[in-house]
Amino acid sequence: MRPDRPNKRPSGLSQRTTQGHVARKRFGQNFLNDMAVIDDIVRAIDPRPGQHLVEIGPGLGALTNPVVALSQHLTVIELDRDLAARLRKREELTVIESDVLKVDFGEISRERQGRLRIIGNLPYNISSPILFHLLPWAALVEDQHFMLQKEVVDRMVAEPGNKEYGRLSVMLQWRYDMESVVDVPPESFTPPPKVDSAVVRMVPWAQPADVNPAILEELVAVAFSQRRKILRNTLGQWIEQKGLETDFDLQRRAEEVPVADYVQLAQLAAQSA
Repeated sequence: MRPDRPNKRPSGLSQRTTQGHVARKRFGQNFLNDMAVIDDIVRAIDPRPGQHLVEIGPGLGALTNPVVALSQHLTVIELDRDLAARLRKREELTVIESDVLKVDFGEISRERQGRLRIIGNLPYNISSPILFHLLPWAALVEDQHFMLQKEVVDRMVAEPGNKEYGRLSVMLQWRYDMESVVDVPPESFTPPPKVDSAVVRMVPWAQPADVNPAILEELVAVAFSQRRKILRNTLGQWIEQKGLETDFDLQRRAEEVPVADYVQLAQLAAQSA
């Protein structure tokens, strides 16, 4: 199947694949149906009994079924009321019917009495807000495995000097060790998206830098506001306005600066506030 023909069903796909459920565009629903890809993802997650697994957007259960078969219990967060009703019929699942952006993961951790392992095929239209929503609870998380648009994953894991390195890279890398673990083509879904996908593994740093995320986000936004210019023209003014005394090298472009340098500048700004 050609990826540029999104309305064509993947070869061999039957109505049973969607179990009579019509994908809802407003929820960003694309249902994974490629068993080989599903097996690769489950192996990457490696679920075990007794672990506190939480799945965001279980949908029709492509990941839910093999994961809960290995873990024996799974908490799922589903916004679609029809899908949530189906999921509630299964005793091995705890169903939270909610917008994930309104879910308190700290409360889930307290109820489960342990650190969480969070997985999911995230709606691509709100993937970044979900990632930032989870940041405050990183200390309560063992790891995260998410399927996202491949270009987003590439930005998340990009290193300094790479054209993909940007605000998302810095804002997540200070808190997580990340790697892309599985590539997923459009034909692995129904309906197939118009983009390639990938699964990213996110493991929170055990001893992350002590930094105010709001300050870090502010300075990184300024730095990358004109990413092709040297930082003297952008971040230099921000440093001057804050009255900071620093030897931060402003002769670099934003994409050339390591995460640690941005973090150190954010720490200095917090001390001077």
